[in-house]
Amino acid sequence: MMANLQTATFGGGCFWCIDAAFRRVNGVESVQSGYAGGHTDNPTYQMICRGDSGHAEVVQLQFDADIVSFDTLLNMFFTLHDPTQLNRQGNDIGTQYRSVVFYHDQQQQQQTQDCIVQLQSQLSEKIVTEVSPAPEFYPAEHYHQDYYTENPNQGYCSVMIAPKIAKFESYFAANLKH
Repeated sequence: MMANLQTATFGGGCFWCIDAAFRRVNGVESVQSGYAGGHTDNPTYQMICRGDSGHAEVVQLQFDADIVSFDTLLNMFFTLHDPTQLNRQGNDIGTQYRSVVFYHDQQQQQQTQDCIVQLQSQLSEKIVTEVSPAPEFYPAEHYHQDYYTENPNQGYCSVMIAPKIAKFESYFAANLKH
């Protein structure tokens, strides 16, 4: 049976957390951390950290839409970060940490806008998530791929990511790989 592979690109703060969560999801075939939405070709992590390139830290997923829907992925994404924080997530501050959905077709654009409207009705703060057409995606350096799995005892991973993953796993247990 042929997989119904689609692409999704999300930015919600440091890509290490988003990467770690989506790697656990049944139907997500691949996850790649990277950079999108800036004005520089082939940006480096150093450029991203300085805010020089305009890119956001993002993850790009290949997923089987027959197993996990884009709507489910959106719900997961909005659970993983605070979409009301402009150009930051917690102590990570700068446009590289902005909340963004880079859509790959009109259906994803509409689903994202609908999801934001629904979520906004539950929040007192305004959602500031950018919704834009998917630009060129630049894979991050090799050491950023699956960072959490490779470095679980690193300070940021154990303090910031581990609790988010635990919450994510409790909310979406039925959607996770076994």
